[in-house]
This record gives sequence, C-alpha cells and structure tokens, in this order.
Amino acid sequence: MHGILFAFGALISWGLGDFFIQRSSRAIGIWKALFFIGISGIVAIFPFIIGEIGDLFASPRNLGILSLAGTVVLFTALFEFESLRRGKLAIVEPVLGFELPVTIGLSTLIWGETLSLPQLILSFVTFVGILLVVTTHHAHLHYRKRMKFEKGVILAGIGAIGMGLFNFLVGVGSQETSPLLTVWFTNLLFTAVCFAYLARKGSLGELVRDAKKNPLPVFGVCFFDNIAWISFATATTLIPIAVATTISESYIVLTVLLGLFVNKEKIAWHQYFGIAVTIASIIFLSAISE
Repeated sequence: MHGILFAFGALISWGLGDFFIQRSSRAIGIWKALFFIGISGIVAIFPFIIGEIGDLFASPRNLGILSLAGTVVLFTALFEFESLRRGKLAIVEPVLGFELPVTIGLSTLIWGETLSLPQLILSFVTFVGILLVVTTHHAHLHYRKRMKFEKGVILAGIGAIGMGLFNFLVGVGSQETSPLLTVWFTNLLFTAVCFAYLARKGSLGELVRDAKKNPLPVFGVCFFDNIAWISFATATTLIPIAVATTISESYIVLTVLLGLFVNKEKIAWHQYFGIAVTIASIIFLSAISE
C-alpha cells in the first residue's frame, strides 16, 4: 500500500513539475532550470544521506549504476526540457509517456520482472495513441503522405527513451542503495555539468536575478521535480519498478489538462482522440499492474 501511495505522489508531483519545467525553461533557459533543480535537491537531501556516501564509494558496482543514471538523466533532460519549451504540453506529454513501455521492457528483460499479455497489448495501444497525437493533421497519417510532426515531438521521443532508461536505473539504484542517495547522487552529477556550462558562458551571475524575477516557476520546478523523483525512487523499493512506473506515468493526465485549460493550447480533433487513447491505455495499464 505504501508503495502505491508513493507512486501516486510521483504522479501528482510530475504532473505539476512538467508544467513548471515548461514555464521555467521558457523564462530562464534549460540549463539554468536544470541547475536550480539539481542544487536544491543536493542541499535538501544531503543531511539525510551523509552517512551513506562512504558506503557508496566503497561499492564500485553501485557507484557505476548511479554514475550511469546521472549521465543518462543529464542528456535526457536536455531533450525533454527543450521539447517542453518548444511544444504544447498536450502534445509533448503523451509522447513522453512512451517512457512507460521502455521502462517496463528494461525491467522485464534485464531485471527479471514479469510482463503479462494485457500489459503488452496496452503498451501497443499507447503507441497508437501517440501516433495520433504527434501528427498535426489527420491526413498526414496516410502512409503515402510525409508525416508532419508537431514542434517538440521528435525531441520528446528521444527524451522518452532516455527517461525510460533513467527510470529503470533509478529503480535499480534505489533497490541497491537507497532512494534518497540515488536522487542526491544523480543530482550531484548533472548539477556539476550545468555549473561548468553556465560558468563557461558567464551566466552564473544571472542565477540570483533570474530566481528573483521568476520566483514561482523556479520554486515550482525545484520543489515538484525533486519530490517526484524521491517519491518514485521510494516506490521502486516497495513495489516492482514496472508497477511504480505504470502508476506514476498517469501524471500525463494532469499535465495535459494543465496545458489545455491553463495554457489554452489548441489541438485538432484527432489529437484529442489520441490523447484520450494514450491516457486511457496508461491508466488501464496502471490498474492491471497494481
């Protein structure tokens, strides 16, 4: 039961977190948004994991897992943040939802978790829904036509694959070490890279000004993104990675609604249908996995 609750905590936090990722990325830029997320997580979590750091460096295997996770999340976040900055929430989010079958596939093939036939079918239905969502006009779905993609869709697709891998690595790392240590260490790695990039561009002096000028987007993205990953990482230690991912992945419902009703985004009728198919299949997949 506790694992399910943590997964739902990740669902709500990711939904709000992606909304603020779009706002903060457009307001201050991707690298600065990433830096704020990372540094806030490092500072907030450090007092709780200080005693575990020595054990991590004493285990080359676990250090390797978390180092790979930190590397993957940096490159993945760059693609995902850029897709959210360029595209519509209602379009980009269902594409990012494709991380679900990626994570389940890795958890099944590598980590030995089981995947039932209904889960496979619903994963395929999710893909069909995504195909409807990413095309700007239903005529482009014809196989003779060259498909025209919405802005941010290709970036979101790459981000979804990377995030599926990161979900898996966070689950494995959390099971092998601890959820807080996993989130803290991955934050440490990508924040160091962001710091070096911003220093090279001479942008470090702008951080305080940007935070003061955009307090709500910066606070929102820092708070909700870190809470989401802590909740997800904790859930994977209590229930299987695949189950935690399927439940938390329903955050797409919340983010799409925010895009449509708060941002007043406009999409075509077949894209509404695609969103409905994608969301419904993910919800059903979450239900049968529970």
